Amino acid sequence: MIPSHDPSAATTATRMIARFSLYGFLKNLRFFEAFLILALRERGLDFLGIGALIAVREIAGNLSQIPSGALADALGRRRCMIVSMAGYVVAYLVLGLASNNLLLMAGMVFYGTADAFRDGTHKALIYAWLRQQGRENERTQIYGYTRSWSKIGSALSSLIAAALVFGTGSFASVFLLSVIPAALNLINLATYPASLDAAIPSGGGLHQTCKTLLQSCREVLGKASIRRLVADSVAVEGSYTVVKDYLQVVVQAFAVALPLHLAMTGDQRTAVLGGLAYAVLHLLSSAASRRAHHFERRCGGTEAAVHRIYQLSAGAMGVLAVALLGGRGWLAVGVFIALGLLQNLWRPIHIGRFDRDGDERRAATLLSIESQVSSLAAAVWAPLIGWLIDGLAKHPGPVPLTALWPICLAGLPMLAVLLWRRAKSGAC
Repeated sequence: MIPSHDPSAATTATRMIARFSLYGFLKNLRFFEAFLILALRERGLDFLGIGALIAVREIAGNLSQIPSGALADALGRRRCMIVSMAGYVVAYLVLGLASNNLLLMAGMVFYGTADAFRDGTHKALIYAWLRQQGRENERTQIYGYTRSWSKIGSALSSLIAAALVFGTGSFASVFLLSVIPAALNLINLATYPASLDAAIPSGGGLHQTCKTLLQSCREVLGKASIRRLVADSVAVEGSYTVVKDYLQVVVQAFAVALPLHLAMTGDQRTAVLGGLAYAVLHLLSSAASRRAHHFERRCGGTEAAVHRIYQLSAGAMGVLAVALLGGRGWLAVGVFIALGLLQNLWRPIHIGRFDRDGDERRAATLLSIESQVSSLAAAVWAPLIGWLIDGLAKHPGPVPLTALWPICLAGLPMLAVLLWRRAKSGAC
């Protein structure tokens, strides 16, 4: 961080960065995340049903994504963040207590809507604060730092969830425990300084919200640089959103097949190995986010770094296909971790491109549009991949690794964009 000559200002800035980091830490204490697919499998759902629930979550987010960003820009970003945290509390309660598929769908609707009110809005708050401080050139560094604390939260969440599943023998309780950090985060957000909403236009209301929304859509459609950024989000974010959760299924298949610790049940071995795998993934991802600005500099700039991440991600998806088809569980887990590292280099760099190229008055709306299009891609991929895996698995219980290769199809958009970039530049 760039030091300030005013000790008081430096202390205030450090505290605000700590508040931003606390938000990410608490937000990612989602104890169910490391076992979401397995928790739904435990309730009798097949992969098509799970893919459909994920699609419901993404579609619910889509329906409220852009309006939520426009509301944040027009009425107040802090207010929308508070609404988001309240939505998470309801979602986790419903998912934890759901006794049928209809309630599971309702929980996913609340989850997707809460995501919509959050996604892009908090980043816009961070960038608004950076502009107030005259530190716009630190976008990648500070966002990467705060994101690194999100990943530390995820790592701790994985270990706590693993202990809980190991002790109870059930995946269901991890939903209910997630309510506590969400409620604490609601308090954290409610006490953010009012100055962060200083740029919100006076008057507000529905008219201002609609005006902000229309202006942002015009900017996305009419500005080639923003269209290109949204396409990048579809290729990278939309793919990874679907692929990342299948690490749980790979770990389960790997754990059940291991001729080790036979005194443990299959679920206990899955809990231990899954918790450790996710903890390693998130701790390394934390380090990657914190060092994203170094990677950006070493690659020679933002666009060169983006291109390098495309190359590495597409290559990793190819290796993952080979690992799954060859039944190499340890290699597949390693590739999932590598994809997570690349994603956490990508996100701080990519989000900074929106702040660089977009209109700061509509920052939350632009990031909501970006997230919405990525969610739409995920909503298409999730049921399709689930249906293909069901067709290959052909029986209930742990799925063989070879039946999971369709998840690699989600990497095709990345490959297509990479080939398009190469054809356009004529470079290798």
